[in-house]
Amino acid sequence: MPRPHCARCQRPEGHCLCALIPQLPSQTRVLILQHPSETAHALNTARLAALGLANSELMVAEQVAPSLWQAGAARTCVLFPGEGATPLAPSEEPLQLLVLDGTWRKARKLLHLNPELAALPRVSLPAPQPSRYRLRKAPAEGALSTIEAIVQALEILEAPASFQALLAPFEALIEGQIRAMGEDTYKRNHQV
Repeated sequence: MPRPHCARCQRPEGHCLCALIPQLPSQTRVLILQHPSETAHALNTARLAALGLANSELMVAEQVAPSLWQAGAARTCVLFPGEGATPLAPSEEPLQLLVLDGTWRKARKLLHLNPELAALPRVSLPAPQPSRYRLRKAPAEGALSTIEAIVQALEILEAPASFQALLAPFEALIEGQIRAMGEDTYKRNHQV
């Protein structure tokens, strides 16, 4: 019989993170497009980000209609590094930030399957802070979890506002996973 889960954060009831999830306002609208395979991931940081930001929406799909981002009046940019991406800077105008959630391979697939999405302007983090995601081996320097990328992007766009409170459930999730695997296993598999 499966363990009961919290309907909101989808964590097992004994590990519910809802008490740590803030409800932060932002001028920037954050749309998160999550690859369907990520929904069952134990560390679903996109869901935590969407729950913690009042001005956000989480869509789970491989393909989306352009109406997803065209409904808003703000200019839409895709947060995804690479060729043609402009480094984020504070913005006077409202912005709608579309964030892809999945492995790098799956995020590129989302762009490939959605040509209208791929045609949107791309932005990147100018100098990402190191990841706090101690449970995974990053594919490259500066690789961040979805929630970390969103926090860093919002802190650039809406400086001097802080969105660090959004990371509280993320930190608790990581600490819980480390406790569950045991310190020895963690050190053996995740520390350099």
